Amino acid sequence: MNPETQRSEQDIKEAYYRELRAKAPGIAYSELEQLVLAARMLAAEGHWANGIAGQITARAEAPGTYYTLKFGIGADEATPDGFMVTNDALQALDGRSLPNPATRFHTWVYRANPEVKCIIHTHPPAVQTLAMIGQPLIVANMDACVFHDNCSYLEEWPGLPIADEEGRIISQALAGRKALLLAHHGLLTAGTSIAEAATLAIWMEQQAANQLRASAAGTIRPVPDHLASEARDFLLKPQVIDMAFLYFARRVLRDDPDCLAANRQPA
Repeated sequence: MNPETQRSEQDIKEAYYRELRAKAPGIAYSELEQLVLAARMLAAEGHWANGIAGQITARAEAPGTYYTLKFGIGADEATPDGFMVTNDALQALDGRSLPNPATRFHTWVYRANPEVKCIIHTHPPAVQTLAMIGQPLIVANMDACVFHDNCSYLEEWPGLPIADEEGRIISQALAGRKALLLAHHGLLTAGTSIAEAATLAIWMEQQAANQLRASAAGTIRPVPDHLASEARDFLLKPQVIDMAFLYFARRVLRDDPDCLAANRQPA
């Protein structure tokens, strides 16, 4: 008899998770390099983060400080020199760089969620389509399960997010989850790592596109809750997230091997 048949399903899973923790590659890039790669991979996947619309931020070393792209620099041209550091009042620590004013609402999310390391907000086409027709994300296939009970929906657009009221509304709407679909707007992902926020943003756009195609073909059938929960917990394991991030990073580096070079201006 095959020894595998004598082991419980839970035993098999736990053995694999131990192997995953032991053997999965970690991310060796610095946080600033991860931000460059995250911005580049989002752009490569068709996310609209063109220097004005969309932002990527992460907590910097000092409490209450944040990395963000300088205003006007698109995700597709991100370099280490394209990022700046702001304080909690969105003031540039170098005294000369200009932050995107819409980044202000990120600070509200950070204050309300101490575990969040990185926030990504983009306007990708499929998510924007759902946002325009008033449809939340539906968990209806295995790959979408990462968003099961993990993606909030803000039904009403609070307006241009450059002031504190919009930050309060968006932070409350996230409700401790890792993703948010904003009506008339786009997406937000809030990760415990840069890799998590970036990977979830890419996956969210992919699933929005799947949903639009499925809705045109027939009736969408959601995944049962208990199966969706199990798949979500697996997909959110840090090792799985990191491997997905590294895959997208390799694609970025094949297209522009020098994007992480120091003293390289965005071009």
